[in-house]
Amino acid sequence: MITEVKEILYSAEQISARVKDLGQAITEAYQGKAPVLVGILKGAVPFLNDMMRAIELPLSYDLMAVSSYGAATTSSGTVRIRKDLDLAIEGRDILVIEDLIDTGLTIQYVLERLHSRKPRSLKVCTLLDKPARRRVAITPDYNGFTIPDVFVVGYGLDYAEEYRNLPYIGVLHEAIYKNGGERG
Repeated sequence: MITEVKEILYSAEQISARVKDLGQAITEAYQGKAPVLVGILKGAVPFLNDMMRAIELPLSYDLMAVSSYGAATTSSGTVRIRKDLDLAIEGRDILVIEDLIDTGLTIQYVLERLHSRKPRSLKVCTLLDKPARRRVAITPDYNGFTIPDVFVVGYGLDYAEEYRNLPYIGVLHEAIYKNGGERG
């Protein structure tokens, strides 16, 4: 474990087992359909990658880059699309793959934009849900884990573009992000 990580919330094995369960539930729910997975860059990439293999259906995927954090540890509340979809989604079954739902502002913004493109269905699958910080009424259709109000890194989640490569989800020591990133 990297010394900046205070504790491991979910091991690589726990994440893998939960992804398998989510993949099975989605496979059952989308029988006879070919969903389009929409991964939200950058944090959701490992989760999207694993979910694609766990869903036993024909599917396609696309990526969006959406920003509300910048280099901060809390959402600014201002959401911007930095990279939009390449695929047309009208009449398609869309499943947004997100790493973390926090305030809900980012996913609400994404859902509003995607809904305006007239998909047949639009649902959300998140790896982590942090309802203690919710500012809008959003409930994911599929949720890996509900977490407390802590700052997490690993498995795609970052602080200042670091820690994404950790195979687990861990709680970052507050001193790292409150004191400008000094490492111990």
